Amino acid sequence: MSIPLRQVPPVPAVKPAFLRLESLYKQFGKYEVLHDVNFEMSKGEVVAIIGPSGSGKSTLLRCINQLEPPTRGRIRLDELDIDAATPMARADLLKLRRRIGMVFQSFNLFPHLTVLRNVSLAQVRTLGRSEREADARSMQLLERVGLADKAGHYPARCSGGQQQRIAIARALALEPQLMLFDEPTSALDPELGLEVLAVMKELAGEGMSMIVVTHEMHFAETVSDRVVVMAEGRIIEQGPSAQVMRQPRHERVSKFLQAVRNR
Repeated sequence: MSIPLRQVPPVPAVKPAFLRLESLYKQFGKYEVLHDVNFEMSKGEVVAIIGPSGSGKSTLLRCINQLEPPTRGRIRLDELDIDAATPMARADLLKLRRRIGMVFQSFNLFPHLTVLRNVSLAQVRTLGRSEREADARSMQLLERVGLADKAGHYPARCSGGQQQRIAIARALALEPQLMLFDEPTSALDPELGLEVLAVMKELAGEGMSMIVVTHEMHFAETVSDRVVVMAEGRIIEQGPSAQVMRQPRHERVSKFLQAVRNR
């Protein structure tokens, strides 16, 4: 017997809202992937999004950065206001993309470029930095993720965990205000995944605004400030991480967490 889902109201951000989603919908043909999603977060907050496969988590991230424009609804990021009913001007889209970094499940590195060039390329093309400036910044970021010694290597010579850390450095190179992580450890062995989670934990500790779609329940509970649970395209529960993970209010959330922990 299925458990009825009810949409929950957004949890107000403790500080003024930095990102706000209002009545967000996304359809692919007749299939509705997101249904009336309302959400807000404050600057410097870390939000983990969990839930069963196919619940719309990844699509939600892709709507936020407009890789998948929503069908209906509004997205506000700082002073940028995006209404799905109005085509987005290219200048506004570029502003949005520069403010949001995204790390995917697959690393999406250019195999024919060295690690250094992978991190530097977007800085030259998007930020207008000289190659010398971009390379200097890239080396700082590679040092930050523990991979300065891999700068001259090609991605194929790096492990999966190293490639994901390079992808994080590349996203940080554009100096985003918000980082989106779409299950960044799902394609990695547990040991390699720990390398990536350590970098993400460090970013969280430094005050980076982050939304993380994850199946890493320990990370969701101990690193994020808030957990959002999605099912069937809806947010069915959200609140402080420890409360949602240990004392969920919704029976559907309890069943999901029990299934995950008993795997």
